[in-house]
Amino acid sequence: LDTARACVAGKVKNCRQVLQRGAREAKTEAEAAALARLADDLAASLRALPAAGSLDGLRGVEGEAARQYFSGLNLLVRPDQRATFAMDGRTRRPPRDRFNALLSFLYAMWMNDCRSALEAAGLDPQAGFLHALRPGRAALALDLMEEFRPWADRLALTLINRGQLNAHDFAMREGGAVALAPDARKAVVVAFQERKKDEISHPLLAQTLPLGLVPLVRARLMARAVRDSAAPYIPFVPK
Repeated sequence: LDTARACVAGKVKNCRQVLQRGAREAKTEAEAAALARLADDLAASLRALPAAGSLDGLRGVEGEAARQYFSGLNLLVRPDQRATFAMDGRTRRPPRDRFNALLSFLYAMWMNDCRSALEAAGLDPQAGFLHALRPGRAALALDLMEEFRPWADRLALTLINRGQLNAHDFAMREGGAVALAPDARKAVVVAFQERKKDEISHPLLAQTLPLGLVPLVRARLMARAVRDSAAPYIPFVPK
């Protein structure tokens, strides 16, 4: 439960930073105020985490925080792109809009990196703490990926706001599903690989390293927490 709580705390703290940055950069006072309120809501979710006495309770706190967070992402999209990339909450299996389709693709790449990192650290990606165990589900990779989701969100917003993706980069399928077109997928992969070269400061290691190496560092810290109860897992929250 403590390890699952740490995964959720890392995710919510990093999501809150996305909203706070958006509030600072907002073009109108109304949007800045709305984003600040949502950031305060996420702060309340963080305060509720220690009292969650079960996985179900913890998942409930995480779910409410995620709902609040995704309700504000539209405000981080450039105004002239909001109609094209309108999002009404998080949808998956299948994504129901362009923004969700882009997020799902980015999340899948982060999840694969986390799975590989866990295997390199000697852990079984299928046996997680936060995510329920199901056949074929890389539950621990999903746990580890939680704190990286806001990094995917930031990249998605960059691609949208810089006009690197447009409506024609997505395919609308039967039943309302939306997917990235093949050429757009290639462009997103390139952008993802470039983003992983960014140097960031890891607070626990007190040193800078490429973002792409952070999953391996986090996996090793997860392995240490599994093997040594005196070394709890600490969430990844860069400055």
